[in-house]
Amino acid sequence: MLTLKAITENTEEVLRKLAVKHFDGKEIIGKIIELDVQRRTSQSALDANLATINTLSRSVGQLMKEGKKEEAEALRTQVTETKENNKYLEASMKGAEEEMQNLLVLIPNTPHESVPEGRHAEDNVTERTGGSIPELPEDALPHWDLAKKYDLIDFEMGVKITGAGFPVYKGKGARLQRALINFFLDCAREQGYLEIEPPYMVNAASGYGTGQLPDKEGQMYHDTVDDYYLIPTAEVPVTNIYRDVILDEKDLPVKNTAYSACFRREAGSYGKDVRGLNRLHQFNKVEIVRIDTPEHSYKSLEEMVNYVQSLVDKLELPWRILRLCGGDMSFTSALTFDFEVFSAAQKRWLEVSSVSNFESYQANRLKCRYRDANRKTQLCHTLNGSALALPRIVAALLENNQTPEGIRIPKALIPYTGFDIID
Repeated sequence: MLTLKAITENTEEVLRKLAVKHFDGKEIIGKIIELDVQRRTSQSALDANLATINTLSRSVGQLMKEGKKEEAEALRTQVTETKENNKYLEASMKGAEEEMQNLLVLIPNTPHESVPEGRHAEDNVTERTGGSIPELPEDALPHWDLAKKYDLIDFEMGVKITGAGFPVYKGKGARLQRALINFFLDCAREQGYLEIEPPYMVNAASGYGTGQLPDKEGQMYHDTVDDYYLIPTAEVPVTNIYRDVILDEKDLPVKNTAYSACFRREAGSYGKDVRGLNRLHQFNKVEIVRIDTPEHSYKSLEEMVNYVQSLVDKLELPWRILRLCGGDMSFTSALTFDFEVFSAAQKRWLEVSSVSNFESYQANRLKCRYRDANRKTQLCHTLNGSALALPRIVAALLENNQTPEGIRIPKALIPYTGFDIID
């Protein structure tokens, strides 16, 4: 959530930046400014009335001591009338505050100055690429056929048990899932990330804190009986650890990692781009989260991007990093880099990670703060990234490493899988 100070003191700059995300904020920001004036005017009148009441109350006491009862009663009547007026002022102030809050959560984060113009994924900018795209024979199989050939994943069984988008992993397919999770967690721990095992369900306050609510409630599975939400990513519970927390600057950056199953309704998804593992309702992912100071957060973002790059390098996958344009960014992000790996059998790029800096947008909703060297309390910056999401990584690993003898396992994964080929 944008701060009221940023909106009122830098209105034109905020509007200009929101336009990069193709969000016309003129009307809603104008209303917020009007409500802020109403709130402050009511507060000033209320403060003046309280001072008047104090003065009148002292005078009443003095007049009573002097035996001037009629004059004292007149002042008492004035005090009563002023207190009644205060009720209206308090209601006006509270109403303005609530309406402002309801409007503030509807405004997306402002993008960083380096975010390119553009509306669609085609307008994203390729930052750098790496790895080699393998040359496969014409009869190379896509991962869903490889999964069936080697009995790794049963998509039909998932439909029977639950529905489409809930695959069942079997044998070496299940072991590959577990190997990737452990590999990613070990790599994160070696880089100084503290491992967290979070709940897979969160309350509405947690969804609000990281910006999933009220923006993405239609994309989350909702338990209406207890009002809990299945998490779309471990970012939500892990970042909410720091909701209503004041950290010390010397302890920043905080670095956490977590594995979780992730649940997304993906309403409206259909067609060839969602076949197999390309888009699921339940999938596994390892997440990295940082809490940092504003001065250091973009250094942290760079470190996180380089770290995710090291993972896809170790997996021997061809990759590219995209700087997302304004129209393709999330509601809450200030700057996002997407990682894609090349799926050789499908002959297309698959997104496997987003690494983002949210600046103070989430922290303002979370009330996640820190005390600086001068003991002044300030909002933190929050960051997170997929490191990595498994489904499309598995798709690319299966497709890119298929040989006449079987599917080769990258060297870095062999100690985790316990086998070097799927045959």
